[in-house]
Amino acid sequence: MPTSGDAAAIALDGIEMRVLRIPLVSPFTTSFGTETMREVIVVRALTDGADGWGEIVTASAPLYSSEYTQGAWDVALRWLIPALLDVRTVRPEEVAGILSPFLGHRMAKAGLELAVLDAALRSQGRPLGQYLGAVTDRVPSGVSVGIQSDPAVLVDVVGGYLDAGYRRIKIKIKPGRDVADTAAVRDAFGAIGLQVDANAAYTLADADVLAELDRFDLLLIEQPLAEDDLTEHAELARRLRTPICLDESVVSAKAAADAIALGSAAVVNIKAGRVGGYLEAVAVHDVCRAAGVPVWCGGMLETGIGRAANAALAALPGFTLPGDVSASDRFYARDIVTEPAVLEDGYVRVPTGPGIGVEIDVLALDDFTVARETLRR
Repeated sequence: MPTSGDAAAIALDGIEMRVLRIPLVSPFTTSFGTETMREVIVVRALTDGADGWGEIVTASAPLYSSEYTQGAWDVALRWLIPALLDVRTVRPEEVAGILSPFLGHRMAKAGLELAVLDAALRSQGRPLGQYLGAVTDRVPSGVSVGIQSDPAVLVDVVGGYLDAGYRRIKIKIKPGRDVADTAAVRDAFGAIGLQVDANAAYTLADADVLAELDRFDLLLIEQPLAEDDLTEHAELARRLRTPICLDESVVSAKAAADAIALGSAAVVNIKAGRVGGYLEAVAVHDVCRAAGVPVWCGGMLETGIGRAANAALAALPGFTLPGDVSASDRFYARDIVTEPAVLEDGYVRVPTGPGIGVEIDVLALDDFTVARETLRR
């Protein structure tokens, strides 16, 4: 929990949700498939003062997670939003408890919590970074590179991001597109900060293949096995020199503590949507920091809303590895905030304005909206 004091209570008059469909600047391919369009839900907390904004980071299909856009839309409208409106006057720190009777749906809960948190902090004139416990005004920026048509194309794409100034490269891998791709990037660029992300595409039977990655001096290999395979991740960790980082497996502070205790994770990727909100993300950070386990901030192709919040989170002291808080133009030619995140000498600035610290581009928001609904008290 943040140490700078609770945020203000706000009186919720209503909550608006929109489904947006935003074109990506280039296809993004992982072991789950290829995205060319980002479908995302934007949440607006309506109050008698400053409104607050949040983002539900589900994708259109339940591939990365069991959550998906239409499911999040349904559970939010049918159960989660009515529960918040029944309380009406609420502090951000109370949102998780109010929503706890409804099992799962962490991404939906995280988006609602962020909207309430943004509204509360805006009413106080407090930046999100200050509230969460940020210790720096900018964060090192890494970039996530999807699977390309062949290793040569991958090298070209990575070269472009290095030229742009990104401080860490993460490449997606899957069976058959792992060792050769990693070798091509390492051979082309030498001692850059490099890591790979498997998105749970392997099993323990692939341990010998994954061990071949040891020779590339990687920062880490992210989520090689299925999300519920903590014991097998621990077994794999004993067979590799490359540190194993968990992503999909870490859905709470307790899950992080369990993974660390089992030896399943030497590094943890923290995504606020995946763990149920930015307050739980801070709790995960605190567990890992106490255990001496480094963390970094993962990305879910966020719009400027989630990207600003991620920058604030990544400024906490335990985030010692560059995360996926990239510039907005990595994914979008047009964002929905008036001042999209930009890359400055390999870093992204932590917004300093009230709340998440960015303002909404209303025209862009309207242009990308494909569905909209508001619930009021």
